[in-house]
Amino acid sequence: MIDLLPININGHSFVGVSVKLPKTNLLVVTSDKGYIMCGALDVGLLNEKLKDRKIIAGRAVGVKTIEELLNAPLESITYEAEALGITKGMIGREALLKML
Repeated sequence: MIDLLPININGHSFVGVSVKLPKTNLLVVTSDKGYIMCGALDVGLLNEKLKDRKIIAGRAVGVKTIEELLNAPLESITYEAEALGITKGMIGREALLKML
């Protein structure tokens, strides 16, 4: 099952996507500029093999819901996210506000 959820943070709109898979959930919250995602995101791949795409993204691990993803500290971030002032340890909702 796939759920799309409107998310409002400080008056700004984002989209949450939750995909229920066997034994896990795939979680993403996106803006027009970038996104945060659960542990399934391979930041190393984005930074190295897809570097030319300049993807703005962050990853939080151990989250099971969109709400947990929004409140979890980011475990890793892309180079492009870092260039926007997003840091490891920043919670998801704070990172998303920097992706506007």
